[in-house]
Amino acid sequence: MPFYTRLGQIPQKRHVQFRRPDGRLYSEEVFGTEGFSGPTSTLYHINPPTQVTGWKALYSTKPEYVERDVMRMRHIKSSGITPKGDPITGRVVLFGNTDCEMSVCAPAEPMNYHYKNGMGDECIFIHFGSGTCYTSFGTLKFGPKDYLIIPKGTVYRMVFDARQDGAPADKFLVIETVNSSHIEPPRRYMSKATSQFLEHSPYCERDLRLPEFPLTYHEEGQFEVRVKARDAMHSYVYDYHPLDIVGWDGCYYPYIFNVDDFSPITGKLHQPPPVHQTFEAHNFVICSFCPRMLDWHPQAIKVPYNHSNLDSDEVLYYVEGNFGSRKGIEIGSLTAHPQGIPHGPHPGTVEASLEATYTGELAVMCDTFRPLHPTKAALDLDDPKYPASWQGEHFPKLASGALKLNGQAAGHLNGQGLLQSDKAVSNVWAP
Repeated sequence: MPFYTRLGQIPQKRHVQFRRPDGRLYSEEVFGTEGFSGPTSTLYHINPPTQVTGWKALYSTKPEYVERDVMRMRHIKSSGITPKGDPITGRVVLFGNTDCEMSVCAPAEPMNYHYKNGMGDECIFIHFGSGTCYTSFGTLKFGPKDYLIIPKGTVYRMVFDARQDGAPADKFLVIETVNSSHIEPPRRYMSKATSQFLEHSPYCERDLRLPEFPLTYHEEGQFEVRVKARDAMHSYVYDYHPLDIVGWDGCYYPYIFNVDDFSPITGKLHQPPPVHQTFEAHNFVICSFCPRMLDWHPQAIKVPYNHSNLDSDEVLYYVEGNFGSRKGIEIGSLTAHPQGIPHGPHPGTVEASLEATYTGELAVMCDTFRPLHPTKAALDLDDPKYPASWQGEHFPKLASGALKLNGQAAGHLNGQGLLQSDKAVSNVWAP
């Protein structure tokens, strides 16, 4: 996290005596990264955080990727996923590589234990549902379109609210690091001197929701904490509630950012995907394509241009709205476009968008700098017709065979299908 904060009770200095009301010492824990030379927080526990028993491995968490040698565009319809498991066991990995994993989860059961990811940071995007995330840093209330950024090692438990009649089933997207890097705001948005968000940033500190009270749970009993580490899930048992912190301070903690607070950067002509970047980690970025005003040049093409992102694989998760450059996409769809394969607007969508001034679509994108591989679960949800969806006539033909520039006749097609000019013209093409 970019700025210092504190919550609860802490002593005046670090690493000094800090006593409980009964006279015994609180247990200090320095929660640090990068060999304690990176962001850290210092937490104060009622009980020593080292008192655990009953450790055992439960199951493998290593994804099994398939079709690693196949390079084609994919459309995954995740709306067909059947709710199962809890907010951890219900996660279904769809894509991944040696840097990150992408999964979706539609939990059907409560989470009756606490959890921490010992392998990497998590970016959880809430699509449907609301609830409370109880963490070792305090309470975070979440709802639709919230990004929960949960740093590596944070102990937490997600509790969803009761679903209202007619409401969609709880569902969220997870993007997590598996290369020991951290998910952070883009460095170009931050001051090098102070880590403050700069004026050109599409969001700032005021948009972030930090942990709040209640913070401390002072209970004795048998409390399970599951830890993801070494490509496996492990179980530990505490004799006290694991969220027994009375206070903490530092620059390493979970927080929430709601995508509706993202202020899109727009332009006279179409802006490239980096303007939508929201977070970054080593070898991948996360972007938010939000409702926004469209390009205002009188001849602007309003949908994304055809592009070959030669160094990145691109996965989009479609959240809501009418996706102007795509046909056949539904809410909850994921599209995967491998690096180097040109992709762009579907047939007919360019002409259809020319008069539009606003887009209400919302999508979350993950761009990776290593190839992403699908899992069997992804193939089970794959639309085999998607790679051919660019076939067909992209632009309407004139019945007479004549071509027009800026609304005036410009020539005709010769026998080889090439433009034969009727008069000298220097303007750009116009419909």
